[in-house]
Amino acid sequence: MHVRIVSIGDMTGEQVAKWNAWAAPHGRLISPYFHYEFTAAIARARSDVRIAIVEQDGEIAGFFPHHVAHDGVIRPVGAPMSDYQGVIARPDVQIPLERIVRACGGSAMVFDNWHCPRGGCDRARRSRDGSVMVDLAGGADAYFAAQRAEYRDHFRKTARRQRAAERDIGPARVVIGDTDGSAFAQLDTWKQTQYETTGKLNVFGIGWVRETLNDLRTLDTAGFSGLTASLWFGDRLAAVEFGLSAGGVYHSWFPAYDPELARYSPGLLLLHGLFEQAAEHGIERLDLGRGGLHYKKYYSSYEVPLDQGRVLVPGLASTAIRSWEIAEKAAGVMPGAVAELPARLRRRWSQVSAFQPRLAPRLASFAGSISL
Repeated sequence: MHVRIVSIGDMTGEQVAKWNAWAAPHGRLISPYFHYEFTAAIARARSDVRIAIVEQDGEIAGFFPHHVAHDGVIRPVGAPMSDYQGVIARPDVQIPLERIVRACGGSAMVFDNWHCPRGGCDRARRSRDGSVMVDLAGGADAYFAAQRAEYRDHFRKTARRQRAAERDIGPARVVIGDTDGSAFAQLDTWKQTQYETTGKLNVFGIGWVRETLNDLRTLDTAGFSGLTASLWFGDRLAAVEFGLSAGGVYHSWFPAYDPELARYSPGLLLLHGLFEQAAEHGIERLDLGRGGLHYKKYYSSYEVPLDQGRVLVPGLASTAIRSWEIAEKAAGVMPGAVAELPARLRRRWSQVSAFQPRLAPRLASFAGSISL
């Protein structure tokens, strides 16, 4: 097995076709994040995107899109903003991740949404979570009937909230599409306010993120596109979300709503509208992502396991990561919030490092959020 590293501009049409075919085993796309166009969009905004091409017996066996190692750490393309990460490979191939890490020039690879079609990488996994899938292949009516039968109280409550919103404000309608970009602009405002209010890293304020999202929201190829959906009560915009659509799958990515209308659950009503209109837009599955099970459990058809962890080979970066993990364990015996401090600092540093590969803006972003 041999691994060579190329730039996105070195990819041939034949290689791209293999990539997309392997991303959709048996013709069923795993996720829009595995489509070649997602990597291409990230590469248009960041100059550090590379492709590890894995060859076996002289033939291409897999692709791993990633960012050039910063401080010895490899990250999957778009991470941590990419909700699915992994190697896009021929189904019969087993690829040692340690070999990929070495070939990519690092001593560590960290991931938070690693897709593991063969059960995962036990040594690399630190935790596992599920990405919640909504299966609409049988139609929205059949889907809602099944979910209401199991969670009657939830759906009754949601229906009451819609009636209340229509009584207080105006008729509810869901619009899929955003020709003039005004709905996305409102999403941008709401998200940045949300980040500032909660003290989370303002990813919408990071240059390459903004460039990528603006690129994706207007991208509409035959097999891949960005999709903006909005919920209105009369003439008042209540909720917006932006996601990715490809191969019959829509992945919900960035949702936001008017906080003044929170009592009406506008985010959930927007989802309901998406479910109802999915067939018109060629969507058979909606991926709600991992986490947030307090509400996603009412909509889940099944879950796709995603791993969080790291792959380490000898080197400075792997030594630093192990040192942090030792510090976390040692702090675990301390009282209260002190026990959680090393883990919180490590998670924030890792997140900021992924979004800000250059040291100066990384330190500034980290300093602005260190109180968390």
